[in-house]
Amino acid sequence: MGLFALSDLHLGDGLNKPMDKFSEEWTNHSDKIHANWNETVSDNDTVLVPGDISWAINMDEAERDMEFLKSLNGRKIFLRGNHDYWWSSVSKLNSMYSKYNMHFLQNDCFMLGDMKTAVCGSRLWKNDSCLAEDKKIYDREIMRSRLSLEAAIRKKCESIIFMSHYPPLLSDGMETGAQKLLEEYPVKLAVYGHLHGQKNFNTGFKGIKNGIKYMLVSADFVGFRPVEIFREE
Repeated sequence: MGLFALSDLHLGDGLNKPMDKFSEEWTNHSDKIHANWNETVSDNDTVLVPGDISWAINMDEAERDMEFLKSLNGRKIFLRGNHDYWWSSVSKLNSMYSKYNMHFLQNDCFMLGDMKTAVCGSRLWKNDSCLAEDKKIYDREIMRSRLSLEAAIRKKCESIIFMSHYPPLLSDGMETGAQKLLEEYPVKLAVYGHLHGQKNFNTGFKGIKNGIKYMLVSADFVGFRPVEIFREE
């Protein structure tokens, strides 16, 4: 079984939300994602999707994008991004879509097939804002991250893969609350998205710091193709 990641699908068929403002690479990007995904991922694989899944603002608008997601191979584990306004009750989403091999993660964890590795995560927020409102949201996301990580510990996992929408650590390497939290747990890998365009790709930290590998998996950064991050023998 392979574990892959691809963030920021930004689906929105008929919603007039063109993404090619970032670069011409985004032209017809949903077609690229569909072709690349089903060419790369098998039904035995799992794909992490850390946020900005659809531009829809409610479930009625998101229905066409849900059909698109159903047509993609493998198990999908979704996390909410800052643009996922359609995301309502996580329990309702899981009850509606778990039969389609789609799982929505919030305040809990997902155990992979070996039952030794857990997938945890939360959206996180801006690391570098001094605004009081941003600090309030960031602190709440840290709390949600801890809930997710603690859920994995209760299930006696040996290692954790953490996914977030915002980068847990910025390229300047300055310590963050998210980084400190992840280092309290057996986190081996952190994948994140949110960053688009060449000028923004370098904002988030990529590489290994204090034993944790950080990977940017935004769609345009990885060529609109799920990138393999782990393979279970």
